[in-house]
Amino acid sequence: MTQTLRIALAQFDFPVGAVESNAERIALMIKEAQVEYGADIVVFPELAISGYPPEDLLMRPSFLVDCEAALMQVAKDVKDIVAIVGWPETAGSVLYNSASVLRDGKVERTYRKRELPNYNVFDERRYFHVDPDGGSCVFEVKGVPVGLIICEDLWFAEPLHDTVASGAEVVLVPNASPYERGKHRQRDALLAERTRENHVALAYLNVVGGQDALVFDGASVVADADGTVHPAAVAFDDQWLVVDYDAERRAFAPLVWVDDGDESMDALAWRAVVRGVRDYCFKNGFSKTWVGLSGGIDSSVVLAIAVDALGADNVTAVRMPSRYTANLSNDLAAEQCQALGVRMLTIPIEAPFQGFLDALAEDFAGTEVDATEENLQSRTRGAIMMALSNKHGGLLLTTGNKSEYAVGYTTIYGDMCGGYAPIKDLYKTEVFGLAKWRNTVGGAPVIPPAVIDRPPSAELRANQLDQDSLPAYDVLDAILRRFVDEEASRDEIVAAGFDAQVVDRMLRLVRTSEWKRHQAAPGPKISRRAFGRERRYPISNRYPG
Repeated sequence: MTQTLRIALAQFDFPVGAVESNAERIALMIKEAQVEYGADIVVFPELAISGYPPEDLLMRPSFLVDCEAALMQVAKDVKDIVAIVGWPETAGSVLYNSASVLRDGKVERTYRKRELPNYNVFDERRYFHVDPDGGSCVFEVKGVPVGLIICEDLWFAEPLHDTVASGAEVVLVPNASPYERGKHRQRDALLAERTRENHVALAYLNVVGGQDALVFDGASVVADADGTVHPAAVAFDDQWLVVDYDAERRAFAPLVWVDDGDESMDALAWRAVVRGVRDYCFKNGFSKTWVGLSGGIDSSVVLAIAVDALGADNVTAVRMPSRYTANLSNDLAAEQCQALGVRMLTIPIEAPFQGFLDALAEDFAGTEVDATEENLQSRTRGAIMMALSNKHGGLLLTTGNKSEYAVGYTTIYGDMCGGYAPIKDLYKTEVFGLAKWRNTVGGAPVIPPAVIDRPPSAELRANQLDQDSLPAYDVLDAILRRFVDEEASRDEIVAAGFDAQVVDRMLRLVRTSEWKRHQAAPGPKISRRAFGRERRYPISNRYPG
């Protein structure tokens, strides 16, 4: 008779620092996997006890003591099932990124991660060590040899090869891998390659949820030993995933598994920023948000994201017209709020703006009107939005996009005010693309088509358009993608066909705007090179290219 293992994968959010509550949930979920699903094995994500990434919490001895105590408490109640739980393991003065095999009330085995990522958002070598005496982890469940590796280990051939050489026929891979556009294709290709070359089945579990600027998508997946990669689970959703593993065929049969119906770039990006906003709010004690709504594309998209994340009743939009605000802008803002069912306030800024001008009139006498007066309007709006947030509670969402943050086309202490920046890692052309995509799902458009069709403008002076100061956004974004995301040099960008003067001016703006970005609110990372923890450049920097 063919041996079958039932494996439950816990694709859930385990918040950073919530050691006690994470452990309590894990203990309850182990019982749920056993009773509700009849699982032989239940797998939890990488560092589920501590949450990922715990960052410098790992430097607090008390935190590490609490993590170990929590794991031991979980282990005591494990009966008639095998549980795989990730945690930060202290061994003397050395720390490991570990996952333990819990069975029969104790910790049976512990595997220590062998490949520690130290690139892009990852800095595991700051905290963890590789055990020089550590090796493979293989254990039997119902006579089937099961292996265990962690996340980055899969991207290198040796850890899996060694695990299979030690006898494993199916390998469990708990992960904490943040979402990034295009990453699913890379991962699935890797899974197909690893399973075929080792003739081993893989169960890949990824954590889900937003953690500051990171958003973990879940999108867990299983792959058979012949290289067949099954469809990924729904991304960005907390859910149980249950499969039966056929030991003879070394293949999986999904039992509780909902495939992701839309893995298009725009669908995943939208769900990523929505999840990022929702979790940032809830994890930091906010149930409501504020959005300064101009009638332009950026604030309109942020408003729609906020509504999808928290519900219309928990979002307030604020119009702040000035002497330069077009009637169309006011009308479009009102139209969107009505369509979404969002409460809208209107607070004109003319009086406080004029108050600033009057206060500065003597000192400004004899000077030309310039960006100073434009920025004063933005800072007036920022002060109003922060006052509303302070007085009534709720998180202010900023509305700047990646193109603007790149070249500094945003006002520090003005429209950059706020606690979270939902579209910070979306170029302007991507914002337009997401707006068009969102209007195609869920019935009536949530962003007025006229907002998408009108030329972008900051409306800080008469008849102002963004393209007065910047190249067309398709040109600008193409330059920025090469320079920011691909690390191309100035000469390489010019050689690709872009005007040298335009390139020089835009790259200078990127360099001189670094100080603004260092003070910017966090926002969900969805690209390869997001501003913030992933792209860290010095403010004082004389390198020209």
